Amino acid sequence: MPARMTPSLDDAAGLDRLFAMVAAEQAIGLAVSGGGDSLALLVLAQRWASERGNAPRLHVYSVDHGLRPEAAAEVAMVLATAKRLGIAAAGLKWTDAKPAAGLQEAARAARYRLIGKAMAKDGVDILLTAHHRHDQAETVLMRMAHGSGIEGLKGMAEMANVEGVRVCRPLLGIDPAALRAVVDAAGLVPAEDPSNSDDHYERVRWRKALPQLAVLGLDAVTIGVFAERMAEADAAIAQMAEERFATMVRLDGFGSARIELASFIGLSPAVSVRVLGRVLNIVGGRQKPRALGQVERLRQSIADGMLPKSTTVLGCVIRLKDDAVVIAREPGRAVPADAILLPHAELVWDERFLIINGSDESGLTASVADYLPRHRLEEFLGFKVTAPAEAIRTAPIVRDAEGGVLSLGGWSFDERISVKLLID
Repeated sequence: MPARMTPSLDDAAGLDRLFAMVAAEQAIGLAVSGGGDSLALLVLAQRWASERGNAPRLHVYSVDHGLRPEAAAEVAMVLATAKRLGIAAAGLKWTDAKPAAGLQEAARAARYRLIGKAMAKDGVDILLTAHHRHDQAETVLMRMAHGSGIEGLKGMAEMANVEGVRVCRPLLGIDPAALRAVVDAAGLVPAEDPSNSDDHYERVRWRKALPQLAVLGLDAVTIGVFAERMAEADAAIAQMAEERFATMVRLDGFGSARIELASFIGLSPAVSVRVLGRVLNIVGGRQKPRALGQVERLRQSIADGMLPKSTTVLGCVIRLKDDAVVIAREPGRAVPADAILLPHAELVWDERFLIINGSDESGLTASVADYLPRHRLEEFLGFKVTAPAEAIRTAPIVRDAEGGVLSLGGWSFDERISVKLLID
């Protein structure tokens, strides 16, 4: 939003613009920690909803991560504030064991997981968070320092899916000073989390560097404009990559892929990296979708004709064969254990296949095909099998209680089972 006119926070028209993306929702969740930014979100959302005749229901969610003794009181403050404003609220607590490393990331995942579960119970489909203009600037700078590509440099999107939760960030274009003014005017006293000023955290170090960068002309507004332009470039590259993916990539029922080598080498690096990254994501079980450096190095080795006879990247085995790049799932890399297919239920297997049991039977099991001779496969399928051995070994096979084969890879031999390769 930085490149567009910033909506006013003082009138109904400005609030309508601020919350336009969620105006049609039946219910909206608000993630409120008790800090100044999230309290401002709470005040603004309540003010907006109170001035609309058909406003969505509001639900506040506040999480005690169990990391600071003050957190319980902060959650209680949020719940009391929500009650005064006439908004339903729930306090949640992360009670799991805390990891020794990556604590902030684990806490973030737990927060969204807990809120997502509460939202499902309350019939809420979207969550609003209080990320603002400076948060966006910090994110872009961090990703730039880490070597992110265009996809990362577009920063946070206004609409996203985080840990399975639909998230909207309506305040991305708002200066935090304006949010502090909203809280002060409402007579609220925000909680202060000491981790927000702890130099141990990279985001805090970038936050403290922003004023120095602003003196040089690289302020939060400028960084926000840069992020918007990166988002536009990313969308253009994604469109081109989608078109090339459709014409160049062939996925088979075992979940392996072939990319035409000549066409692939002829693409611009930005587009070919995007195509290759998507293929690795699909075939490898969506292990590390943001591991850009590995994808770039793999693309370069293919383009330079320096690809080894066989190499592994992101859970995939990659080799050149018959003027094509052939990519298969790497055996032994987090391939799932046997899973029971419940009656009339779906199973996402290895993040690659959607398997549906359309029957009343409960004795159906999905497992790894592992070592099946090609002649047996060809008996099942009725055609010559040319897929890589790794793809065959890592494909799912569904059997009934008597051991009968109902499906293999993406092929079903029984009306009780349907299977689909996931490509999105």
